[in-house]
Amino acid sequence: MSLLARLLRTDRAPPSGDTLYRAIVIAARRPDWYLAGAVPDTVDGRFDVVALVLALVLIRLEAEGDGARQFSADVTERFIADMDGSLRELGIGDPTVGKQVGHMVSALGGRLGAYRDALAGREELNAALERNLYRGAVVEPAAVDWAAREVRALAARIDAAPGPDLRDGRW
Repeated sequence: MSLLARLLRTDRAPPSGDTLYRAIVIAARRPDWYLAGAVPDTVDGRFDVVALVLALVLIRLEAEGDGARQFSADVTERFIADMDGSLRELGIGDPTVGKQVGHMVSALGGRLGAYRDALAGREELNAALERNLYRGAVVEPAAVDWAAREVRALAARIDAAPGPDLRDGRW
């Protein structure tokens, strides 16, 4: 096979973590988050929902132990690449992109800890959502309750998915 043919192949498998990350973004773009859940339909609001769904997936992958560590890192790398590309599309310049992505990764880490604690019963989920998903804004309690129910249901579906299905973005 010539070099040109190899470069133009369309039958290549997506990079590790890519299929799962695409499913995370699709789940985060569901209109219900922004309608019933009252998450602001803004760049920040969309980031917050992607970070929430990604955190639920990473928590699930943690439960698989060392065998899922590299795959978890791959999905996180895909998130970083997506955030980098999104910032560049918004016109953020090169000198500050790295710093902004660093803040986003740090925010993901904080959310991962908060949602892990909330799902394990060490913190109230509504409080974690008010702080992280709504960033402390005043939101109708019904919207926060909807988001909490959705997070628990989504976490249950993710947790119930067999490993290969989860890696393929099916839960």
